Amino acid sequence: MLNHPCTGRPFDSPVPPGAGWPGDPATPGTPVAADAAQVTRLAGQARSIDELDALISVCRACPRLVTWREQVAVTKRRSFADQPYWGRPVPGWGSPQPKIVIVGLAPAANGANRTGRMFTGDRSGDQLYAALHRTGLVNQPTSVDAADGLHTDDIRIIAPVRCAPPANAPTTVERNTCAPWNDAEWQLIAPGVRVVVALGGFAWQVALRMAADVPPKPRPKFGHGAVAELGPTRWLLGCYHPSQQNMFTGRLTPAMLDDVFTRAAGLAGLSD
Repeated sequence: MLNHPCTGRPFDSPVPPGAGWPGDPATPGTPVAADAAQVTRLAGQARSIDELDALISVCRACPRLVTWREQVAVTKRRSFADQPYWGRPVPGWGSPQPKIVIVGLAPAANGANRTGRMFTGDRSGDQLYAALHRTGLVNQPTSVDAADGLHTDDIRIIAPVRCAPPANAPTTVERNTCAPWNDAEWQLIAPGVRVVVALGGFAWQVALRMAADVPPKPRPKFGHGAVAELGPTRWLLGCYHPSQQNMFTGRLTPAMLDDVFTRAAGLAGLSD
């Protein structure tokens, strides 16, 4: 066992459900989806965000992803060798009744797969949460682990794939297997959502399928700053993914991130 970097509590790596990891929604008795059919069945039975988060966090439906996320949790990056890794699927993070939903891609192997929270513990998360703080959507500019006090009343962050994939590239089958979790989450949070922010082209396509009242025709194209109407009071905004490569090359800048989230806050009625 190794000690959690914030709480000091010891954990196995990967972390067993119900072991006391900060924010762990599951218990040792949480039902485990072992294949795509069970994902569909369990997702359809969830009646609350807490219940859905617990089910997502123990899913084992994609053998390749299970093997990879747990292998990373054992071998680790050298800079995190003294830490336990979450090593499980990562549920959504944020308000259960958000006005803004942010759609990412998949957990990073040494980021969310390590910390157990979306966009936490890597450079993409550093950029994202700093921008969200600058626009007043979270309470602090940093997100380093699941016990650091980060909070929001207004946003929720989800991902089309909940496990860290090899080479950051889930297969089509893996994406399809995970889709019922996202559909169930959307049904639970949708009533109050006014804005969906898609981080990248794939997230844009997922958001159009998931959140549009009626599929727009012609289908809106993704671009940074692109806007599409999803319904009478709901909009989709496009944003380049805050990856290390995009930020390093200048394809995406902090000012560009701020522009997107400032507009999202305005459309959601959250501006001062």
